[in-house]
This record gives sequence, C-alpha cells and structure tokens, in this order.
Amino acid sequence: MRILIINTVCGIGSTGRIATELAEKFIAEGHECVIAYGRADAPEEFRGISHRIGSDGTVKWNALKARIFDNEALNAKNQTKKFLKWANSYNPDMLWLHNLHGYYINIELLLGWIKSRPGMQVKWTLHDCWAFTGHCAHFSYVKCDRWKTGCHHCPQTRRYPAGLLVDSSKSNYRRKKEAFQGVNNMTLITPSRWLAELVRESFLGAYPTEVHHNRIDTGVFLPTESDFREKYGLENRKILLGVATAWDDRKGLDDFVALSRRLQEPWRIVLVGLTEKQMKKMPPNVLCLPRTNSRQELARIYTAADVFLNPSKEETFGLTTLEALSCGTFPIVYKGTACQEVAEHYGGMAVEQNLEAVMAALSRFEAEK
Repeated sequence: MRILIINTVCGIGSTGRIATELAEKFIAEGHECVIAYGRADAPEEFRGISHRIGSDGTVKWNALKARIFDNEALNAKNQTKKFLKWANSYNPDMLWLHNLHGYYINIELLLGWIKSRPGMQVKWTLHDCWAFTGHCAHFSYVKCDRWKTGCHHCPQTRRYPAGLLVDSSKSNYRRKKEAFQGVNNMTLITPSRWLAELVRESFLGAYPTEVHHNRIDTGVFLPTESDFREKYGLENRKILLGVATAWDDRKGLDDFVALSRRLQEPWRIVLVGLTEKQMKKMPPNVLCLPRTNSRQELARIYTAADVFLNPSKEETFGLTTLEALSCGTFPIVYKGTACQEVAEHYGGMAVEQNLEAVMAALSRFEAEK
C-alpha cells in the first residue's frame, strides 16, 4: 500500500515525531510511505521519505497574508497546486492528515483533491481544535463556545494564527465547514477522549472518531544517566521541571514564575523551551534552557528531575507528561485538560488549576519520598 502523510513539520516537534514514527511503522510493515511537510528542514534520516511543500520564503509570505487578512490555510495556492500535481503522480492508497495549519497549504484546494479521489482511505489526526473553529487552535482558556454554532467576533484574533487587521472568523468558519464536510471514507483520530468529545459537538461530528493516545518511543524515553545535575550545580537540589515547545501563559509560564517566588530550598525550577527573550525576563532562581529537538537530551533532563509539572490550561494530550513519566519522573498536571486523562491512565497527579494545589502536591510528594 502507498501511504501519504501530511503535517506541518517532519521529524521535529511533537507532531513531526509522531508523523515519522507512524511512517517508520508503515515502512516496517512493508508499505511505501512519504511525509509531505511545509516548515523547516527534515532531519537527515528522514529526507529519503519526505517531500517539502513550498519553502521558507512561501511560508513567510503566507504568514504575512494571514496576518493581514486573518485567513490562515486559505492562501498558499501556488505551492498547493504544485504539491497536488506531485501527489497525483505518487497516487496514494491512504492519506493520513495531521496539522494543516502553519502557513504552508491551502485547505480548499487540498480537500477538493481529496474529494476527487473517493476510493482513497483518509485518516486525520487532530492535535488541536483548529479544524473546527473560525480562527483559534484552542478556546478553553477564554471560555469561548462560538465554534459550536458559528464563529464570529473572535476574542483571540491576536493569538496564533494571528490576524492583525481584520476578524475573518465568520467566513473562515463557513469555508472550513464547507471544505471539511463531505469527505468519503474519512476517520478522525484524537489523542484523548477530551478532544473527541469536543469534535463530536462540532461540524465534524458526523465523521467516525477514534481515540488513540499518542505514543512515545520507550527505547529513547527511559531512565537515562547523565551529568545534568553536575553540569548545572544541582547536585543537592530537588528539580521541578517544565518542558514546552513554545511557552506562554496558557502553557503555564506565569505559574512557574509565581512558583519561583514561593518554593523554598532545596527546590529549583528548570524550564526547557524558552526563547532568548523569555530567558531575559525570568527570575534568577530559574534555570532557563532553550528548546531542543534531541529526544536523547530530553530523556536525560527528564530523568534528572524529581517532579515534572505541566501547568498547561489548554492541552489535547500532553506528550511531555508521558515522556517524563516514562523516564521515571513523577508528573503533576492540571485538571480540566487532556493532561488529567494522561495522569489518570498512566500515572501521576492531577490538581486544580491554582498554585495552592501545586504546592500541596509537592508537599505530598516530599512526604511520600
């Protein structure tokens, strides 16, 4: 069987690693598989099974247009047409979609092509809520439910994928609904029951939906010895770790800042994934590290920590929580997101979304050690 996977990135970031692990599984089973992606370079080991859609330049141009017109995934026409010409020649038996946002593809052209091939099996793994909203990828933080009936007057136009001049959420919602409905033989896949329930309330609710928890490579994410503590002078400290691809208040960065003022010795906060600008604003008692795409390095950091805290207020699975747990590190997560589902299923503790609950959980952890 010939399989085509489409995602924003290939082999980097959480969804990029999910895509390559899926491709490797298919290839090991004897299938042919290619990952089509739109952003950044694929790692060397995946370049033989990858096909880039567009370029860095077209991504920047599409991002600019999306910022002006608030119409992400409705641009990128030329590179999408070129890609679909290649896809026709590849002639896949199965198409597996992942993230379609990221300024690299035109969903109306893509879905039109998909609908023209009714015999092709289609699967779509949703990693966030973007597919069924008029703008945003998440809406829990602002408690918005316009997506249930029709988006308008979006309260998050300045959030990714940011629109700076106009609010096109109403037309975006209509065009997405028209594009995404009516696909033959398509199954939706979500990483959590939490997200599956949201999908069933949306205009995608007519499609069959399956829950497949994200998996990790336990051959990489396992207790791993390192000199991490010695390297950063943390030999006699208790490490509270946070890891994110991109930090903001929704991911809980503000909570870590507040915790840094309350935690006493011997606790020390370590945050991975901060930008240089964010590092400059962090309190001096927080060890700040940049983002890393090395899974082996992450495994060493996870293992060195005592507790992993995921204070995200919007999470459709929480892959970092499972990675930390697999490395032998106890996770604490917030209730009200899919992270609670991960903690309850695999291990860890889910607490209310406030600092008092986190402090109580840390005290309980210390008492049980």
